[in-house]
Amino acid sequence: MRILITAGPTREYLDDVRYLSNASSGRMGYALAEACLAAGHSVVMVSGPVDLRPPAGCELLAVETTAQMRDACVRRFPECDGVIAAAAVCDYKPKQRITGKIAKTGEPVTIEMIETDDVLAELGATKGSRWVVGFALEATNARENALQKLRAKNCDWIALNAPTAIGAETNRIELIDPTGSVVQTWSGTKTDVARQLVAWIDRPS
Repeated sequence: MRILITAGPTREYLDDVRYLSNASSGRMGYALAEACLAAGHSVVMVSGPVDLRPPAGCELLAVETTAQMRDACVRRFPECDGVIAAAAVCDYKPKQRITGKIAKTGEPVTIEMIETDDVLAELGATKGSRWVVGFALEATNARENALQKLRAKNCDWIALNAPTAIGAETNRIELIDPTGSVVQTWSGTKTDVARQLVAWIDRPS
């Protein structure tokens, strides 16, 4: 199979110097790319800015903003059999990006925010016969929120993990299907979890 993987954070700029982002290391997405390659698949990975070297044989599309990630994914998804969306996409951006650098004035600053593109929802809406695995990072009402995300974004499965996964070497994932059932649970290093998830995707139908 040819698999699209999203990885790492995205950035949304307030001005030419400052940006909004998160602490995602990209390790989960990069581990998934390595596991897919080891299983004999080809990989197109769309990655936000991280300090990781992509595995040999992986086609890397480096992006920075959510819009850039969306454009790259929409462009390459039609040639893939499925997508594993592990990126920690920045959900909001400033309504207006300031040219230059915002100067300190000693006064409070108010910044109006708007939602960014929903990359996973767009892929889910256009998937056709392709499969979609999303990731949900949830702190409260975790399974309920993950299931809502699965249905809203037309995923085939959603991988639920906790905020403790951000920047960590390890992870614990509950894989949830459209009925709300937890079909698999994995924990360990992100490399181990990635291998188990890819092996599950590869299981006989």
